Amino acid sequence: MQSRSPQLHRHQQTLWQDLTLAASPKVGQLDNIKTHLDLVLLALEALLGIGSDAMLKTAQELGLESDIGDRVGLWRLRQSNPLRKSSGGRKKLDVEEARSLVLIICRLAQQHQELVRRAVTLLEQMVQDERPPYQAALLGDYLDNFSNAYQERMRENAAVSSEELENLACKFLIDLLFYSGANGHRRLWLALIS
Repeated sequence: MQSRSPQLHRHQQTLWQDLTLAASPKVGQLDNIKTHLDLVLLALEALLGIGSDAMLKTAQELGLESDIGDRVGLWRLRQSNPLRKSSGGRKKLDVEEARSLVLIICRLAQQHQELVRRAVTLLEQMVQDERPPYQAALLGDYLDNFSNAYQERMRENAAVSSEELENLACKFLIDLLFYSGANGHRRLWLALIS
């Protein structure tokens, strides 16, 4: 933690210290963490229309570029998700990298909180009206983007039905609203380690 101190502002240092572990995660838990982080990033991409450049810019703003690296480094971190089709990605994600991804996700969600909130409010309205979410333009685009990216990137044995995929996308959309709040980083961290 000492080597990181000069790079992070005091607030960011506090956020970093919030993300602690009582013990090192076991292999199965690490796989779940990798998968969860990658799918949350996928939801952000699908909703915001962003890519690795926005994630790398956010890493730089947070002083986390040494953990994330460049576009290839970020790609390799995301390829560590065991559901991914890849064979060339690094199959390791350490705790420092997981913390960095948590802070990046939450910063992006905060920066786009208005859009996230609008999408979740729209989702609630559609459910209340007993209408399919994809009938609303914003949600339809999000669901299409999420489904297409999931099917393109994940292995065939990770395939799920279109209904399950829609439910998964909606779950992560709602999660993004929680992650966009003041203690979003803690909420996401607890979701990862519980």
